Amino acid sequence: MIRHVLVVRFVPNARDAQIQAVRDAFEAMPSTIEGVESVEWGENNSPEGKNQGYSHVILMTFRDETARQTYLPHPAHEALKEVFRPVIEDLIVIDYTVALS
Repeated sequence: MIRHVLVVRFVPNARDAQIQAVRDAFEAMPSTIEGVESVEWGENNSPEGKNQGYSHVILMTFRDETARQTYLPHPAHEALKEVFRPVIEDLIVIDYTVALS
């Protein structure tokens, strides 16, 4: 199982409807691409003030490496990027393999 973590800073003038469209596009991935097991969406609510302007986190779970490799060039992922790119200021992506005991 692979976790795909995106930490997002939207452009200052991103409208709520644009951010919702990004969310909808991500949340459609499990029903669109085989091997995308889940998507979680969250907005920062930490009281520590250390988010450096990053406001949202997207956590995707891929069944395995094959699923991740299917997702990356998939047309649905390319369509998602078309919705995402106009409203993103910066993005951090970290993937890791979940160690199953």
